[in-house]
Amino acid sequence: MINFTLRQLRYFDALARHGHFGRAAEACSISQPALSVQIKELEEALGAELFERAARQLRLSAFGEEFLLRVRDILRSVDELGDLARAHRRQLVGRLRIGVIPTVAPYLLPGMISALTRQNADLDIHVRETVTPKLLQELAEGRLDTAIVALPVSESSLTEIPLFEESFVLVRPKADAEKPVPNRDMLREMRLLLLEEGHCFREQALSFCDMGAVRPREILDGSSLSTLVQMVGAGIGVTLIPEIAMPVETRSADVSIARFEDPQPSRTIGMIWRKTSPIAKQLTEVAEVVRQAAVGFGVSPP
Repeated sequence: MINFTLRQLRYFDALARHGHFGRAAEACSISQPALSVQIKELEEALGAELFERAARQLRLSAFGEEFLLRVRDILRSVDELGDLARAHRRQLVGRLRIGVIPTVAPYLLPGMISALTRQNADLDIHVRETVTPKLLQELAEGRLDTAIVALPVSESSLTEIPLFEESFVLVRPKADAEKPVPNRDMLREMRLLLLEEGHCFREQALSFCDMGAVRPREILDGSSLSTLVQMVGAGIGVTLIPEIAMPVETRSADVSIARFEDPQPSRTIGMIWRKTSPIAKQLTEVAEVVRQAAVGFGVSPP
């Protein structure tokens, strides 16, 4: 009989994700030597190497890749056992792992976390901010309980609950405040500042502007909405931002805000979780708390 521990499986999963002993050890809150010992003991118990080790590179072996798939199924099932116990309590308590896209997180999180902890004092909220594809992957792997993203995601394994709708607004230099609001054709002739590739908001903005075949020199990329707005204030170009970001990002920038004519570009923000999640009922209640927390930003009901 092969003997290994659940802790070793979690360490293995962390090392596979990070591809580096130091970063994996930090993520697991243990020392690097201790992590190395646990991985070595796991390999000895299995009688096979999980990783190919080189001087500057660590990669999964063929066996390690196959083993990882089974390990993640096991870890997800173990986590769902804990969720099953929580599902039978009247209130959601313990750890709640929430993923949020970057174009929502800085603006919604303060009010959302405050509202959730006020309603559930024993809730231990862990937040993960990253782009949608990574959130979907981590949700599927059981490393997140729920995520707040732009809908639809159209994944049959996930439940989608709309939270609110918000318009996109045009940010341009303050000197342009009295100029007519440009239409799509005019926007295509302007220097448009957008988030770098990987952000769903970039694709939404490009879709509105009908700029699928735009030449690269006509677009400048930024890593955050804050960077884009400050670049506009410096006179470099114009940008689009979601309505929820407007109060924070424009208060200290030398810019003006304009709204497009109807139908305005917009998006729906919602919460998603696995249909198999035992805490689906509690997550529905969380979604209502988050929806109420968003009201103060002037967004619309779904």
